[in-house]
Amino acid sequence: EVCEERVYKVLAPCLSTSTNREIVVNEVNFVRKCISTESSQNDLWGKLICTNFKVSFIPQDDSPKQKSQLSHVLLGEHDIPLTCLEQVVTVNDTKGKKKVLGSNQKLKFNPTELLLYCKDWRIIRYCFDEAGPESAKKVCLAIAHYSHPADLQLLFGFEYQGLRYRECKGILVNGSYSRGGLQTPLFDRPSDWDREIKRTNASEWRVCSINEHYAVSSSLPEHIVVPVSLADQDLKQFSALFTDGRIPMWCWNHPNGSALVRMTVVTEQLVQKKFDQRILSAIAKSHPQSEDVMRSDLDKTLPNIQEIQAAFLKLKQLCVLDPFEETEERWLTTLENTRWLEYVRMFLRHSAEMVYYLDGKNASVILHEEEDRDLSCVVSSLVQLMLDPYYRSLIGFQTLVQKEWVMAGHRFLDRCNHLKKNDNKESPLFTLFLDCAWQIMNQYPLAFEFTEVYLAVLNDSMWTPLFSTFLFNSPKHRTQILMDFAKNKAIAVTEDLSAFFPPVWEWSQQFSREDQALFNNPLFVGRVQKGEMKTFRRTKKTYSYSVRGAATLQQNGQKTREDTSYLRLSLNSELKSDFSPVKDESPTERYFRDWFSRPVDLRGLLIPVLLPTHVVLWKLFFLRWVPEICIPRGGFATAYHLLSDLADQIEMLQMQVRQYKGPTPGSRPLPSPSGPPSDQKKMHFKADSPDDTPVHPDFFTSSFPYNPVGNLCWRSVQGTPISKFLNGAKTWLSTETLANDTL
Repeated sequence: EVCEERVYKVLAPCLSTSTNREIVVNEVNFVRKCISTESSQNDLWGKLICTNFKVSFIPQDDSPKQKSQLSHVLLGEHDIPLTCLEQVVTVNDTKGKKKVLGSNQKLKFNPTELLLYCKDWRIIRYCFDEAGPESAKKVCLAIAHYSHPADLQLLFGFEYQGLRYRECKGILVNGSYSRGGLQTPLFDRPSDWDREIKRTNASEWRVCSINEHYAVSSSLPEHIVVPVSLADQDLKQFSALFTDGRIPMWCWNHPNGSALVRMTVVTEQLVQKKFDQRILSAIAKSHPQSEDVMRSDLDKTLPNIQEIQAAFLKLKQLCVLDPFEETEERWLTTLENTRWLEYVRMFLRHSAEMVYYLDGKNASVILHEEEDRDLSCVVSSLVQLMLDPYYRSLIGFQTLVQKEWVMAGHRFLDRCNHLKKNDNKESPLFTLFLDCAWQIMNQYPLAFEFTEVYLAVLNDSMWTPLFSTFLFNSPKHRTQILMDFAKNKAIAVTEDLSAFFPPVWEWSQQFSREDQALFNNPLFVGRVQKGEMKTFRRTKKTYSYSVRGAATLQQNGQKTREDTSYLRLSLNSELKSDFSPVKDESPTERYFRDWFSRPVDLRGLLIPVLLPTHVVLWKLFFLRWVPEICIPRGGFATAYHLLSDLADQIEMLQMQVRQYKGPTPGSRPLPSPSGPPSDQKKMHFKADSPDDTPVHPDFFTSSFPYNPVGNLCWRSVQGTPISKFLNGAKTWLSTETLANDTL
């Protein structure tokens, strides 16, 4: 810990700001940023700047305010990364004209207003009442142009990380940051896979390097885990049977020996028979007790990427564009009609069914998908999240994302549409996975080391192009781009490409340690040491639902029923209709009924309740920017503060008891009398003493730690020329919607 502290202090100057690496492209003075109020008296006046990294607004009188949100190291309160921009809309309210701007487009009217629609669902509005018309036009065109890069290497992250590498390379260890301690494995070397094999006790599987230099598949990692019984020569021969040479890829092993495997679909019957004889039998034989193998065709059982994208856009329309009035039944009905929550339930249900085969039937599971790069990422991750408590720790969850998404070849570049070139390939699969993970967390809040703030920040990091995690379509794509970039910038290419373009898991590049404390759940009781693999046997000392708190718990304004007696009495009858419509009890239904009838072990298997009353809207994420629904000094943030304060006081009392009794053999050294160092504390809110009276900070809202101030508020635009245009939009604004508007 001392070593890590020294490294952080040395790195701090290199990670503190991107200002000296940015190029100001255009700017305009006397701009008014509209704030979410009934009138314009609280609007901010200042300068609007477009750089090659972000859109920045600098207020003239930016009086220091009490800290009310996450403080980004590289982004100010009024900054928006260019890759976060969904659409740039210019409006001339006097002439009734509007236009969605793209790259290298002309603007024939002088804009009086600028609307920025962001991928994190913010909507920011600027007015050019006093600004020069030509300057306003130029800055709008610059924002539109630089938010549509023609090439991936034109993203600011390449320039930023290249310069940062040169400035900080003196403290690098062998060309990269140390991977010791709690560093997240990147699975770009055999040793990372070896550790995962040993951790899961997958003795019948081995690391194979036939894809070294991507000789077999362009979308798989260079090192793959395969059955011990299959030789490299056989795997090379069979690779031609699969799309892009994607031979079956091992994901995880259950303690009972069953394995989770993902692969592309083999459709030809002759090829299928040959495959069954060799590869399928090898997967079956990897199980020491059973040779049953269950196959699941995800393309036939789950929605496709276009359907998921359509549901996401409908949800965006409801939560961001339409006036928000949750009290109306119409709003809740429209929420249901988006089908987003229905799709969340479908993925959770299918993942739970795979858990049944792995845990209940001791059978290995093969996830089939046409290309094995989209739906399988979601399902394989959820299955492991339910089964393995290690992945419910913060480092474990990052390991899961790195293994099942980044290295498995999920097309982040296409699905995020960073270059805005093909809307048909865009789909929020990673956001869907995070929502599914939150649903499990929402039902078992004590079983996760991380918080929903962490999940939201992880999703937002997709739109900050400074990290290699979410920028590429495959490991090979990442390697090729970074090698070309290093060559062009005369950077010494080492074996570890993360030396000059690190992953998002380097959180110190974005947030201070104080803000990173918001990622940690102070009530996490399912602690699993690194490398530990818990079995799922239940004992009388396991945790039950009664541990989870009071009968009702306020979470983001949504009351969740937590009454133990309710769960015990009703879950049996509810599960039948949820998992099987027939009256006769199936083995699957019996398995789930048996599981829910027992106390829950937070350190073991977790299965979510999938009724519509339990799969709910993730309000902190989807509604965090809507000013109308923010509850001042309310919401789950207040409860989180109280629980953090209580946990901190308990820790202080335990420390005082240890001091009173004196050190015991093998115990850790006692901290100094002044209190434990801040870096050893995992809570954002800390108690000064056990006698402190908890005080709710004034900046608490139901959207804490996100601040909706400055986001478009519907009450603030009613009655203005632009309100008719906005309220008339029945679908999410698109270039097609406004293409017919002549300028």
